Amino acid sequence: MKSKIMLLVMIVSCFFLQCTLFKSISLASITPNLLLILCVSMGLMRGKKSGIFVGFFSGLLIDVFYGTLPGFYALLYMYIGYLSGFFYKIYYDNTLRVPAAMVAVGDLFYGLAVYGLQFLLRSRLNFGFYLMRIIIPELLVTVIWTVILYRFFYQINHRFQDTDRKERNTIWLVK
Repeated sequence: MKSKIMLLVMIVSCFFLQCTLFKSISLASITPNLLLILCVSMGLMRGKKSGIFVGFFSGLLIDVFYGTLPGFYALLYMYIGYLSGFFYKIYYDNTLRVPAAMVAVGDLFYGLAVYGLQFLLRSRLNFGFYLMRIIIPELLVTVIWTVILYRFFYQINHRFQDTDRKERNTIWLVK
């Protein structure tokens, strides 16, 4: 129970940081996608269900405050969290290569989906401009911030997963 509450706190805090602090210090209006980093990180550390949970609530926050299509970002982040949850069993915690690669793939998927469903369908066909000015710079900035933030998310997850394991192994639940 404590880990679910902590996940919600992390989602809300990443959302507020992404929308306030990082918007004010952005370069060329490119900000890191902290919710995507959190979604991929929790999918890798906890599995598909947590990836879907974090993805849905992260996307729901973006939909409520900034979305034009209801449920678009919630569905998009859910897919990213679910797909990163596939690597839960084969992932090793001590390297940053897998999380950085997964965040890069997730951010590329995110950028292409946003372009395809929000710009291409409105006959804005300048894909090269969108790719070079928005998708690639955001991908690079998000991967750099993944390297910085992943250890922090790992420590929080490790601490609250241990607490949940201890609660599950109490004397009252033993046969």
